[in-house]
Amino acid sequence: MPLKQHLKKVLVVGSGPIVIGQAAEFDYAGTQACRALREEGLNVVLVNSNPATIMTDGAIADEVYVEPLTLPSLREIIRREKPDGLLSTLGGQTGLTLSMQLAREGFLQEQGVELLGAKLETIEKAEDRELFKETMESIGEPVIPSRVVTEVEDALSFAEFISYPVIVRPAFTLGGTGGGIAGNEKELSEIAANGLRLSPIHQILVEKCVSGWKEIEFEVMRDGAGNVITVCSMENLDPVGIHTGDSIVAAPALTLADREYQMLRTAALNIISSLGIEGGCNCQFALDPESFRYAVIEVNPRVSRSSALASKATGYPIARVAAKIAVGLTLDEIPNEITGKTAACFEPALDYVVVKFPKWPFDKFIYGCRRLGTQMKATGEVMAIGRSFEQAMMKAVRGAELSLDTLAMPKLASLTEEELKKKIRAQDDERIFAVYESLRRGTPIGELHRQTKIDEWFLAKLWNLAAMERALRDEPLTEELYRAAKLLGFPDSAVRRLSGQEPPLALPASCKMVDTCGAEFEAETPYFYSSPGEEDEALPFLKRKASGKPVVLVFGSGPIRIGQGIEFDYASVHCVMALKRAGYEVAIVNNNPETVSTDFNTADRLYFDPLTAEDALRIVELEKPEGVVVAFGGQTAIKLTKPLAAAGVPILGTQPDGIDLAEDRGRFDALLEELGISRPAGRSVLTEQEALQAAHELGYPVLMRPSYVLGGQNMIIAFTDNDIREYMNVILTANPDADVLIDKYLMGTEVEVDAVCDGEDVLIPGIMEHIERAGIHSGDSIAVYPAWNLSEDLTRQLVDFSKKLALALGVKGLVNIQYVIHERKIYVIEANPRSSRTIPYISKVTGIPLVELAVRAMLGEKLSQMGYGTGLAAPAAYHAVKVPVFSFEKLGGVDTQLGPEMKSTGEVLGIAPTMEEALYKGLIAAGYRIETSKGLLVTVRDSDKGEIAPIAAAFAALGFPLYATQGTASVLREAGLVVETVQKIHEAKENTMTLLESGKIGCILSTSAKGRIPARDSVKIRRKAVELGIPCLTALDTAAALASILGRNFREEDLVPVDIAKILPAKKR
Repeated sequence: MPLKQHLKKVLVVGSGPIVIGQAAEFDYAGTQACRALREEGLNVVLVNSNPATIMTDGAIADEVYVEPLTLPSLREIIRREKPDGLLSTLGGQTGLTLSMQLAREGFLQEQGVELLGAKLETIEKAEDRELFKETMESIGEPVIPSRVVTEVEDALSFAEFISYPVIVRPAFTLGGTGGGIAGNEKELSEIAANGLRLSPIHQILVEKCVSGWKEIEFEVMRDGAGNVITVCSMENLDPVGIHTGDSIVAAPALTLADREYQMLRTAALNIISSLGIEGGCNCQFALDPESFRYAVIEVNPRVSRSSALASKATGYPIARVAAKIAVGLTLDEIPNEITGKTAACFEPALDYVVVKFPKWPFDKFIYGCRRLGTQMKATGEVMAIGRSFEQAMMKAVRGAELSLDTLAMPKLASLTEEELKKKIRAQDDERIFAVYESLRRGTPIGELHRQTKIDEWFLAKLWNLAAMERALRDEPLTEELYRAAKLLGFPDSAVRRLSGQEPPLALPASCKMVDTCGAEFEAETPYFYSSPGEEDEALPFLKRKASGKPVVLVFGSGPIRIGQGIEFDYASVHCVMALKRAGYEVAIVNNNPETVSTDFNTADRLYFDPLTAEDALRIVELEKPEGVVVAFGGQTAIKLTKPLAAAGVPILGTQPDGIDLAEDRGRFDALLEELGISRPAGRSVLTEQEALQAAHELGYPVLMRPSYVLGGQNMIIAFTDNDIREYMNVILTANPDADVLIDKYLMGTEVEVDAVCDGEDVLIPGIMEHIERAGIHSGDSIAVYPAWNLSEDLTRQLVDFSKKLALALGVKGLVNIQYVIHERKIYVIEANPRSSRTIPYISKVTGIPLVELAVRAMLGEKLSQMGYGTGLAAPAAYHAVKVPVFSFEKLGGVDTQLGPEMKSTGEVLGIAPTMEEALYKGLIAAGYRIETSKGLLVTVRDSDKGEIAPIAAAFAALGFPLYATQGTASVLREAGLVVETVQKIHEAKENTMTLLESGKIGCILSTSAKGRIPARDSVKIRRKAVELGIPCLTALDTAAALASILGRNFREEDLVPVDIAKILPAKKR
C-alpha cells in the first residue's frame, strides 16, 4: 500500500528523561523513526523533554520541542503545529499513555489528528489489565489465573482465594513500576497500595505466581495489510519472577524444543493480528518447562526495551520499519538496508548467539536492596555476540565493566558452602556469579537447577566455562587448549592469569558479520563481532569496500549507568558525523544495544564488542586507523588511552599526558600553583589514620572521594571522625588500593564551564550556574544557563582561568571545568579534558555545535576559521534550566538525600524567555507535583537551621500548614511562624512516619548530617516519602527555588513552546 496520502506532517512523542525501566532504547528508536519518516517526505515534529539525546537534536526532525511531556504541553504543540498524525508507539510507556489520554478525551479527533501505529482500542486492549485478559481469552490464548482490582481489599480477597505467592502488575506503568511478588498479606497490602497509586488508571492485576517457569519473548511485526513476521525470539536465563530488564537474556531462544518454539511463535503472531497493531509488538510468555503449558504474561503494543535488543541482535531496524508501516507502507515495500536486496518481510536469520547482561547501580548504592524481582532495577545493559553461548556470555561479563574477565568473582571464593547457598537464594544481582562459583566447586547441575530453576542447558554451558578454567589452571598451555579457550571467550588476560604462562601463539584478529540473513546475501552495511581463531569476515569486506579514505576509530561509552548516561552517546554519534563530513571513513566500537551509536548506519562500520584494552587493540589491528578517538565515550573510553598509547596507537585530540595531568592529584595541584589558580586545600591518603589526620588538619566538614571516580561514586561530605571511619571502610572495601582524596569542603556557588580548545585559543559557549551550592553533585544539581549571579569581574576570571587550564593541559577538543565561588574567590574543583554530561544541553540551547567544533580542532583546524568566534560567546535568546530526574522508587533502601555522589538517572530541560519560566517548565517536566492544599514537613540538620526560617515562611505564605520535628520547630517558632511539632520515629508512636501515612503532608524538606544507612530515622522518612509519592526536597536551595516558582502562579496552559531547531548562535542571529 502507498503512503497515506493525507499525511503531510507527523508528530512523534518521545519518552522523556532516562529512568530505570525507560532508558536510551527510546532515543535510538525515536531517532531511527524520525529519519525514516523524513525519508518519505513527511514533515516531522518531535516533542521530548530530554536534552541529552540525539533524538532532540535540531537536525533529527523539522521542528523539535524540548518541552514537558504533559497533556497541556502536547495540546499546545498540536494546536500550534497542526499535525495530520501522531505516532505514539516510539516513546515508551510515557508516549503511549499520553497519546491514549489525548485520544480518549477526544482532543485528537477534534484537531483532526490520526493516531498512528496503534489505535486507541488496541492500546486499551494491551494496557488495561481487564481488557487484556478478556482479549486473550477471546482468541484462545491462555493467561495466568488473575483478577483486575482497583482496591487493596479486593487484592487481598483474591490472593486468599488462589493462595500466595502472587504477582502484582499495575496498569500503564513502565519497568514493572509499583509491581512485585507478595508472599503474604502484609507484603500484598503494601505492594497493592503502591501499585494502585502509581497506575494512571488506578488499576492492578493480581495473578498467581508461576515463578520457576521459563520466560520467553517474541518480537513480532505487522503491517496494515495483515502481513506478520517474527523478528526475534529471546529467552531469559532467569525464570519468571525476575523482571526481564534485570535478567540475563539470550537470543535466539536456546532451550526450546521445536514444538515449543512453533507454539509460542504462532501465539505471538495470533496476538499481534488480533490486536490489529500496525508496527512492532513485544509478547512475553511464561512456559512450563515440564509440559507444553504456557501463558501470556503481557503484550507491549509499541517499540520496547526488548525491541532495541532484538533489533541490534538481528540487524533488523524495528523502529525504522514500524515508523514506515505506521504511515501506510507494507513490509514488502520496505527495503532491508543491511542487505540492500531483501525486503522487510524477510524474517532475520541468526548464525550466532547474543547475550544481554544488565548493568545495576549497586556499586554506587551500597545500602540499596539488591534483591531482584518483578520491578526493574538495572540502569542499562550490554550486549555481546559470539559463536556460542559461552563466548557471548564471557564477552558480556567483561564488557559490563565489573572489573572481571571471567565469571569467577574473587570475593565469593571465601564463602562457605552454606554462605554460598544463601547467596544463591538471595536472588540478587550477583546470583549468576554465585551459581558459577558453586559449579566451580563441583556442585551437580541437577542440584543447582532445583535451587534456581535455571535451565540445565544454561548451567551446562557455565559448567563448560568452569571446566576450561580448571584446565587452564591445571594443564600445560598447549596450542590446542589455547585455541579452545579463545573459542569459549577467554581473553588473553584471563589465560595468562589462570595458566601463569604466555599464550603459545598469536592468533590474528578475526571478526564475524551480522547481516540479518545468515550470509545468504552479500551485505551492504553489516556490522561485526570478534571471534578469535575463526575465519575472518571483516578484512575481506574492508578490502572489497575500500574507499581510499583515511580511517578513524571511535570508542563509545558502554552501558548506561548513573554518572555516564546517554549524553556520551550523543557526543560519540556527533563525533562520527563530524569525521564523516571531514572526509574520513569511520568505525565505531560499542557494546550498548540501546544507543544510536550502535545503529547499523551511524558509522561506516560498527564493531559490537567489549570496550576493554585487549578487545580494542584487536580491532585496531584489523582497521589500522590513522587515529582513534577516546574523548567522547566518558570514562569508559578514556581508560583505554594508556594501553592504546602504549601500543603506539595515535590518539586524536588531547594526548594521554594531558589526560593524566588532569587526573593525577599531585600533578594537577602543581599545575594550578604554577598558573596561580586556587583549589580547595586537600590531601591524598591511603589509610583510615591518615584520613583522620588530614580531616583534623583541614577542619570539618571535608569532602572525601576515591581518586579516578565516575559520577562521584563513593564521594561524601564528612562532618565527624565517625563519618571518616564509615566511609573509609566503604571506599577501601570497594577498592583496597585506591588513593582517597580529602578536601576542605567549601559551601559556595558552583559553576561549570564547557569549552573547545584548539591548542591556541578557546571558545566557551556559556557558563552554567547551579542553584544548589557546592556539595551536591553537578549531575544532581539544577543548572541554569546563562549564569544569573556572576559579576563581570568573576565572569572575566572564569574565562581567563578556563583558557589557561585548557592550554596548560594541552587540550585539543573539549574540556569541562567545575568551579566553586566561595567568599567571592574562585576555586577549581576539577577539570576533565573530554566530553561531559552537559555538552548536549549547552549545544542545544546556544546553537553552537560543540562536538563538531571539537572534532575539527582535533583534526588541526583553528577556532578562528570555524565561524563561531573565541572567548565567551554572547548569551543565547533563551534561558535554559536543566533539572535532574531520579529513579528512587525502583531502588529500595537507597537514601534520597543529595550530596557529592551522583544519584540521578536522567534529566529534563526547561527553555523559556525568562529564567523563572524556564525553571517552572523544568520542574514540571521532571514530575514535581506539589499539593499546595496539604502541609509541609520540615526536619533539617543543625547546620541548616540558620537558613530554614525564611524558606519555611515562603511556603507558609503560599498556604502550606507547617509541621516540624522538635529542634526545627523551635527555630521556626522563634521566627514567628505557626508550626505543629512532630516526634521523630524513635521518640513516640505518633511520629513523622504516621504523619506521612495520614495523608496530611504534600511536601517534605529533609536534611541530615548523617545519611545512607537505611536504619536511620531520616533515611526512613525519605524512603517513606518515595513509597507514598510525596515530593521530598533534600537541599535548602532547591526548596527556596521551588517556593519562589510556586509564588509566581505560573500555569501550564500559558507556557509558550520553544522550537530548538530554530535556535541560532548569538553571533549568527
